[in-house]
Amino acid sequence: MNVTQIMEILPHRYPFLLIDKVIDIEPNKTITAIKNVTIGEPVFGGHFPGHPIYPGVMILEGMAQAGGVLAFKSMDNEEDLKDKVVYFMSIDKAKFRSPIRPGDRITYKIKTIKHRGRIWVLKGEAYVDDKLSAEAELQAMIMDK
Repeated sequence: MNVTQIMEILPHRYPFLLIDKVIDIEPNKTITAIKNVTIGEPVFGGHFPGHPIYPGVMILEGMAQAGGVLAFKSMDNEEDLKDKVVYFMSIDKAKFRSPIRPGDRITYKIKTIKHRGRIWVLKGEAYVDDKLSAEAELQAMIMDK
C-alpha cells in the first residue's frame, strides 16, 4: 500500500501521518510498514537542536498507526471504514533500545497477540537496518465515530 491508500484508511494527515508505505499485510495477523525519517520532520526543530533524535512517542504512534491499518484491513466489511476509528487504550512494556535519527528508515513489524470483537492487543517492533530500536505492546479498540 502506498501513502495515498493508507490515507484512505487512516484519518491522520501531515505532519502526523507517520507511516509511508505498507510492504506486507496478513489480515488478523501481521503488518509490516515503513517510515522514512528525514531532517524535514517538524519535530526536529525542538528535539533536539544540533542533535536530532526521533522522539519515542512518535515511534510508538507509528506502531499504533500501522496497527490501525492492520485492524481496519482485517474487518469483514471494509465499507464500514468511513464510520469507524481506532482508539488506543494502552501502551505497555515500551522499550527504546537505540536512537533513531534523520536518514533512518523505520520498519514497523506489528503482530496480533489477541483479537476479540472490537479489541486488539498487538506487539509492535521498530527496526532500523534489521536492528531492533524500540518495542511495545499496544491495546486498541475500533469504535464508531
